[in-house]
Amino acid sequence: MLFFLTDITAELGTTPNLKQIVIGRCFEYVTLANLNHGYNCEEIWQEFEKAVVRRSPCDVRVKDYQKMFQVITQTLPCGKLLFWSKTRDLMHSYVAITGSFWTLEDTLLGFMFNKLIWCGQQEKDRGFDYQSCPKWSTCLNHPVYSLWKQASQNFAMAACGNITVLLNGSIHHAFNKKSMFGSVELDNLNPRIVTHVHIKVTYNLEGPFLESCTQGSILGLIEVLKKRGFRWTCADNDFNGGSWRRSIVPRS
Repeated sequence: MLFFLTDITAELGTTPNLKQIVIGRCFEYVTLANLNHGYNCEEIWQEFEKAVVRRSPCDVRVKDYQKMFQVITQTLPCGKLLFWSKTRDLMHSYVAITGSFWTLEDTLLGFMFNKLIWCGQQEKDRGFDYQSCPKWSTCLNHPVYSLWKQASQNFAMAACGNITVLLNGSIHHAFNKKSMFGSVELDNLNPRIVTHVHIKVTYNLEGPFLESCTQGSILGLIEVLKKRGFRWTCADNDFNGGSWRRSIVPRS
């Protein structure tokens, strides 16, 4: 899931009104989802803020968010998790039509921080930097990357039953080992509790058709699944055309 992970340009600082957006989304999610956990949106924000402010914008580690993740734990449905990489628009269409999947964006944390940017300032008594945040490529411990890395790891570790992986066959390297899915989520899937991995290769409406279950980087994903002992299937889905073009099922 190199999903919302696109490199942040140096000109963009922290999203304006970040606190109001995050807390507002939290209240909205908790209310609409009718959660009984008793989430404290103000507390979640406070722990998030402690992890980021008064730190160098390139020195916020995964473990700095530990307390925030402790107060935002969530039980996810078994057999409904959807992982995706470089298929944001296709993913939204797929989820909207099928109506039976959960993505990281559907979790409380994913909903709260989706598409937001943030970084702090190391100077004492200074908060978020609204003028400029560094690119991820220049930071080993970028504050946005560190949060999504931990969120992605937790999402994968919670997976059980059947899961679905949605990849974009209209690009080269549909499966990228350096993406969040390839470098974090895949490693944290447990073959003892994930009973089946359904790979679905979708395509842009206008094409091109570059990779499939039988060619390109997706073969690399299948090899990883085989080596780790996962049961899997792979289907090339002409999603926009509403039909299945090919289905690959491993031999027993």
